[in-house]
Amino acid sequence: MSQSFLQQELQPASVSLKSQKNTLLISHGRPPWYGPDGQRTSDAFVIGVAGASTDVTHVARQIVKALGSIPTVLILSQDSFYKHHSPEEIKLAFESKFDFDSPHAIDMKLFASCLADLKACRQSNIPVYSFEEHQRLEETKYAYGATVIIAEGIMALQDPALRNLYDLKVYVQCDSDLMLARRIARDTKERGRSVDGILEQYLRYVKPSYDNFVRPTSAFADIIVPGQNNEVAIELISTHTRRQLQERSNSFRPKMVTSSSYSPDLINKPLENDPNLMILPSTSQLKGIFTILRSKDTSRQDFIFFTDRLSTILVEHALQLLPYSPHLVTTPLDVPSYGKKLDTKHLCGVSIQRSGSALERGFLRVINDVPIGTLLIQSNSQDGEPLLLDVKLPLLVRHRSSAQDTWVFLLDAQIGTGAAAFMSIRILLDHGVQQDHIIFVTFLVARTGGITTLRRAFPHVRIVSGTIDNDMREGWLEGDRGEGNEEGRKIKIWVMNPGMGQIGDRYYL
Repeated sequence: MSQSFLQQELQPASVSLKSQKNTLLISHGRPPWYGPDGQRTSDAFVIGVAGASTDVTHVARQIVKALGSIPTVLILSQDSFYKHHSPEEIKLAFESKFDFDSPHAIDMKLFASCLADLKACRQSNIPVYSFEEHQRLEETKYAYGATVIIAEGIMALQDPALRNLYDLKVYVQCDSDLMLARRIARDTKERGRSVDGILEQYLRYVKPSYDNFVRPTSAFADIIVPGQNNEVAIELISTHTRRQLQERSNSFRPKMVTSSSYSPDLINKPLENDPNLMILPSTSQLKGIFTILRSKDTSRQDFIFFTDRLSTILVEHALQLLPYSPHLVTTPLDVPSYGKKLDTKHLCGVSIQRSGSALERGFLRVINDVPIGTLLIQSNSQDGEPLLLDVKLPLLVRHRSSAQDTWVFLLDAQIGTGAAAFMSIRILLDHGVQQDHIIFVTFLVARTGGITTLRRAFPHVRIVSGTIDNDMREGWLEGDRGEGNEEGRKIKIWVMNPGMGQIGDRYYL
């Protein structure tokens, strides 16, 4: 495994990679999966791996290792989708008399539903199954953002709905003696089973099920892989996967700037006339705050103070975009008074790190006691494209049932090319947040940047900004030396004029 991988486990952190069932592995981050129109241009690439139980897991791990630095790979295990068992079934399971190797033991409908969401770049909540308790638990594990999904399990090719979701179908063929040896080693170490119980279950259920249900699914496979000495087959799978991802890639950020700069909408409809783009009134107070924030001679202490002050003003202004309902109260003088109260079911904030975090203090000053999540989106050092590196959204957004009723304040310091803003909005929509429930709060918007493309793609998102900067100029930045950029070549960037500099650096460093 490449040492550059960061692991976001869908199992507890104490579980080693070898014993994990569902694991999300992130290397360079997820590149854009959508076009300038805001619509998805590519799905996740899905590999289905079926065969003997221990062998499919082994081959899935081999594929991950062979893929190397492919961004964001998710291993999704069929074992998570065992059905909820009755007390009688649990009793049989502890006596090694329950058939876990039958297709009827697996919730194929739920498995296909979760995989379909992940393939379509939507979030999913994966069930958690306890082998110690022989029961599906009430909790679920959140998963989102995979570029490659490896769905592995003995019945992975058995269900037609699952097969229709795979871009590549793999069957692992293994000698029965090796299959039994690996099963004994796994179940004694990872599941606390006795050898006698493992053998009894193997002879009564596992081997007959393998012969009757698993082996016949090899007819659906695109490639059959040996259980051992399979380096050539693994390399073929990884090479094919890389080629497919390369064909699906798109150059997104330059399109944002170019399409906005020459858009007829920009000429015929000034930004100030957009009803969903609210610019703060240009008062003397606001001009004074921006003068301080733009100056390179402003001390860090003053920069933090006036940044917090400006973010407070912006969030206060954005509050008027939330729904309110009539409300009757009784004053201390026992007089009825008619007013308004906030009429939202759920409310949260999400900051785009790290410059968006500079608005968090102002946000919490105005809206108290609401959850705040974060999105880590950075530019690729090789081509400047946005990369999704980390997602930590509030629980309200992680579940689609509550996300659709949630209002989200999306916080970032500026909208220049709009690449990070575009990706952040797309992420929220993938989770089920309604477009008109997103309020983007920012200090600056670049007139000739990506704002026009952003507004065209997401016309119902409201944006609240302190002011508009008229120009974007191209520049060059030294790229980080590393894989694909060993010489540290320069990458193209776009800078706002007059701008406020690197706001995150000025606020935190």
